[in-house]
Amino acid sequence: MSKKLIFGNHIISMKNYIKAARLRTLPLSVSGIIVGAFLGFNSVLYADSTISLLESPIFWLAILTTIGFQVLSNFANDYGDGIKGTDDNRDGEARMVSSGVITPRQMKNAMLVTGIITLVIALLLIYVSFGKDDFLYSVIFFGLGIASIVAAIKYTVGKSAYGYSGFGDVFVFVFFGLLAVAGTYFLYTKQLNFIVFLPAITVGLLSTAVLNLNNMRDRENDAKSGKNTLVVKMGAESAKLYHYFLIVVSFIFALLYTVIKFQSPYQFLFVIAYIPLVKHLFFVYKNKEEALLDAELKKVALSTFLFSILFGLGQIL
Repeated sequence: MSKKLIFGNHIISMKNYIKAARLRTLPLSVSGIIVGAFLGFNSVLYADSTISLLESPIFWLAILTTIGFQVLSNFANDYGDGIKGTDDNRDGEARMVSSGVITPRQMKNAMLVTGIITLVIALLLIYVSFGKDDFLYSVIFFGLGIASIVAAIKYTVGKSAYGYSGFGDVFVFVFFGLLAVAGTYFLYTKQLNFIVFLPAITVGLLSTAVLNLNNMRDRENDAKSGKNTLVVKMGAESAKLYHYFLIVVSFIFALLYTVIKFQSPYQFLFVIAYIPLVKHLFFVYKNKEEALLDAELKKVALSTFLFSILFGLGQIL
């Protein structure tokens, strides 16, 4: 009886950590990796390759590394907002630390374990990509890995948490967009073609739109808790205009890349991903209740994921 009880509590505990990991955020986190992998794998270096992208160890190691960073960020966000009381009256899904089902100490341990595992996978990715010859590149990417871990934790943890000062948008744009796409591209090609920053900007802006939508939903609670997100600073109406800007300009950069690198009509497949985004913008325009924006988060995140797949397929069809 005692063993069953202990085992049962263990299962419940694991379910709580899975909830804290927020699996619905993972498709968004790997979108930049997918775009960068398609661009890099199908570059001149791999033009004559007989293997597919899905057989590439770099692709899967990059995916796992990014998922690790995202889960770490979600744990840190749950911990940071939980101990500061920001999540006490939030809308949307319950957070584990603020609800008391995971203690702050337990969450810190989960962050430590996740960080170590992710760093090990990142080191394996670096070794597979650069081997022993490109030591400088290995050092640079190791530094980027450390920076990603620090950035994931410092978003809401500590007195100088930048998520509480309105800089979260910059973090998401750089790490989910520019670094994810251009970094993955570099892992394959060992060179940087600045035109890849056009789709990188697209992914970065769409990812930032997800964060902005999240902050629009939580605006009132964040203001009361002292979490001065960009939405809190600019106000509800300006946040809507900013949201329109993020999505519309993301489309422009994707279109610009496609026109410059045009080879096939299939490259315009990505436009399909913007159909639900147009409907989403109309919803945001008409919406008067910020709590209703919660359901829209999944739509924008999955549309970004769909964009990455359709954009990538458009490069090889």
